[in-house]
Amino acid sequence: MSKLLSLIFFLLAFNVSAQNEYQLQKVASGLDLPWGLQLIDDKNLLITQRGGAIKKLDLLSGEIVHIDNIENLATNGQGGLLDIARSPIDKAVFYFTYSKKTAQGAVTALAKAKIINNRLSQWQELLSSHSATTTSRHFGSRITFDNKDHLFFSIGDRGVRDNAQNTANHAGSILRLNLDGTIPSDNPFVSNTGVLDEIWSFGHRNPQGLFFDHQSKKLWAIEHGPRGGDEINLIKKGANYGWPITSHGKEYSSPFAVGEAKHKIGIESPIKVYIPSIAPSSLVIYHGNTFPQWNGKLLAGALKLTHINIITINDNNQAVSEQRILEELNLRIRDIEIDSQGNIYFCSDSGDIYRLESKG
Repeated sequence: MSKLLSLIFFLLAFNVSAQNEYQLQKVASGLDLPWGLQLIDDKNLLITQRGGAIKKLDLLSGEIVHIDNIENLATNGQGGLLDIARSPIDKAVFYFTYSKKTAQGAVTALAKAKIINNRLSQWQELLSSHSATTTSRHFGSRITFDNKDHLFFSIGDRGVRDNAQNTANHAGSILRLNLDGTIPSDNPFVSNTGVLDEIWSFGHRNPQGLFFDHQSKKLWAIEHGPRGGDEINLIKKGANYGWPITSHGKEYSSPFAVGEAKHKIGIESPIKVYIPSIAPSSLVIYHGNTFPQWNGKLLAGALKLTHINIITINDNNQAVSEQRILEELNLRIRDIEIDSQGNIYFCSDSGDIYRLESKG
């Protein structure tokens, strides 16, 4: 009994200590399913809403300005206007992913446009992916940039498991493009007629977190598993991440495991697995002065288990510890951004934008 009491007191003390590290401020509310966040600077934040609207939030006053609406979206189910990311070259250019209506079904698409004086202009679709199905599930999709002016974005298996191993389509893959939408000559499969040239990695179920760390030069992804089995993966050029051949999750309709095994030769194994699922929605690596104790750690938003998940990765790319914060809010946390001071912004499916600041 004394050991149990000691454990309880330790957990209570740890929770109080963790909460003393930060203070939380609600910056805005009343948004309609905010999905993607992109800071313009430390005073202004761009927001995509899944229904198609692009908003700009003044982080000091809380004023929200409507920028534009994106048309021809497939907004049923998990679809709609998804991620937004600012060009690393031209600060007026922004990239967007979204689910698009086609005659064959909805697909994940990528476009770029300029935002000047709170107006959207020069919209250009760069890729309408080969990922059409009749389902409204698993569109992905996050955007990130490496340090060589390439863009990565993720697409889920679109609710059809076998898509993720079928490299004649883009579903269940992470794609790599030049900033103008063309295909880099050093992509892993450009000389392979059986694989689409845009594919960087495949065998993914539904990666909704994707982040290139410019300090370590590593590409990280976090993806939804089935019933159990969410994964953090270190993304390697040309690698197969297994879905649905390998999985740590179970079928929704039975207690049986999905796939042939949890691990298999020739398939990359995850760095971390979540059982039960947290339903991960986003991923960043924290670099900043506000929370030095989190420097170099992965931060992921969780939908089902409603928290920010903080993961420590060691020098051998192993997940060695995990911390969960903000569980008490009971909010489905959708996306995370970090400003130049190291303050953390995040949005929830409830339509709120929060700032996490140091108490010091």
